[in-house]
Parts: sequence; structure tokens; C-alpha cells
Amino acid sequence: MLPVVETDEDWDAVVSDESVMRPGAEDLCARLGFSGAPLVRFPDGSQPVYAVGDDHVLKLFPGAAAQDGIAEGRVLAHVQGRLPVPTPMVRASGPYENGWRYVLMSRLPGKNLAHLWEHVPQNHRERLVAEIGEALSALHALSPDPLRDVLGPEDWGAFLDRRTVGAVEQQRARGLSEAWLEQIPDFLASVALPRVPQPSLLHTEVMQQHFLVDPDGWRLTGLFDFEPAMIGDRAYDFVGVGLFVTRGDPALLARLTEAYGNRFEPSELMAYTLLHVYSNLPWYLRELPAPAQESFPSLAEAWFGTV
Repeated sequence: MLPVVETDEDWDAVVSDESVMRPGAEDLCARLGFSGAPLVRFPDGSQPVYAVGDDHVLKLFPGAAAQDGIAEGRVLAHVQGRLPVPTPMVRASGPYENGWRYVLMSRLPGKNLAHLWEHVPQNHRERLVAEIGEALSALHALSPDPLRDVLGPEDWGAFLDRRTVGAVEQQRARGLSEAWLEQIPDFLASVALPRVPQPSLLHTEVMQQHFLVDPDGWRLTGLFDFEPAMIGDRAYDFVGVGLFVTRGDPALLARLTEAYGNRFEPSELMAYTLLHVYSNLPWYLRELPAPAQESFPSLAEAWFGTV
């Protein structure tokens, strides 16, 4: 029911087109025993994701991202019941047609934290970020060894080398100004990142958008979206924390890292910000407060400094 998707052009033509996607999702739901169940597509996310009735979520992965589907199912099974925050339970996963894969999972209760953050009272923000710190600590304490056949990179140092080589061009493609671009090589050279870190299971996109909360009491009710998970240096996960959870607030970052049990050097997190797979510095500069001095040490302190 779903066509082959192997190129960016295929992706653009198919994945966003509900006239193509919905019949395939309905067919797969019928095969899984949910024929006729209400099917509502979530508006966010890079992959097609549907609520199936009130209790399930169906996530689809085209052939171009089939490995992400395998990884998500395996990681969700690995973390199930082992974190202080609920994660989706895998109900079924596997191949569909024409290279597509799927994960059918339980639907978590709660509302998206990113949509409600402006309404969260300050004292509850402090508690929520502490809960996120505790959840990350538990995630990073899990052994990633059972997932090495589906998660990379195999060599963290080689990964850093590849990311460093492409760092300037990635930001140039995003529209970063030359004044910032010319500083990137020297700044990265000045920061000593571990080439053989203690391996940790990384979520890699620790953002408000991937947490659910109960507005009645402001408690975390879920963490989801493990498809981009990796194995590597735990500090890499704190890029998303500083940018998309505490959003440049030093007091909140200090509370989160206290609950996590470790703090990281601002320069280290700034370097990982530039090396992150999804790094988009122009976007971050528009979203977050930036210092008057346009330098990476100043930016590191503004976004990742703690009180």
C-alpha cells in the first residue's frame, strides 16, 4: 500500500502526503487487528506517526529510514520499566511493504511539555527539570551493550573527526554568518573532547518536545522518540538539555545537573553543539538569548553556564 521511499525526493513526495500515507496506515492497522480504529496523525515529527484509538501509537519508517525503525523498537524494549519516567511499551514491530517498517506502541498520557512550558509556574519548572535530570541519569547508567548491533557509532573518536571536518560547511548551509563561521575551527581545536568516553546510551534529542506532563500537578508522564539514539559520551545529550529544556536559564540548568549528579564544562557542551548531527546554530541564535560579544566562549557561558 505504501510506495518505495529511498531518496529525499521520494520522501518529500510521499511522507507528507496523507492521500498516500493514510491508506497504508489503515491497511497496516487492519493487519495488526485494529481495523476501523480512529486514526489521527500527529502534526509534529519527521516520521509519520498516528494515534490509533486512545491507547496506541503507530510510527512508520520508510525504507530510507528503516534502520531508525529497528533502533526505536529495540531501544524502547531495552529501557522499558527501567527509567523513573514512563516510556512507550512496544506492542509490535517489524517490516511492512516496500522497505517500510513500523513500531506499534502504547500511548502515554499527558500533554506535550513544549506546548505548556510558558504556563508552568517557576517552582514546578524547577521540579520538572530535576525529574528530567534524574531520568537522564538513569538512562545513561544503563548498559548499552545489548544495543551495539543496532546503534552507533562504533568509534566515538572517528565520529568526532567526521563531524569536525564537516562542521563549518554544515553551519554555512544553515545560513550562519562568516563572523561566526571563521571562529569554528579554532574553537573546536581548543576543546579537548574524550575520544574514548565511558559509553552511555544517548537519547540525543532531550527536548521539551519529547516529554509529556500532567498539568494537574505538573508531573512528568512520559519520554518518547528514541529513534535517533546513539552510544557515546553522555555530555552529548546535554546539548538538547541546555538548548531545548532549560533554554539558556543557568539556574534551571544548575538544578537539572544537580539532580543528574554531574555538571559539564560550558565549552564542552558548546563544542558538542557544533558537532551534533542536527546542529543548526542560526536557529539557536534566533531562539535563545545571546551575549553581546560574538564569540563561542561567551556563547557557551550564556547557554551552558551554571550558577
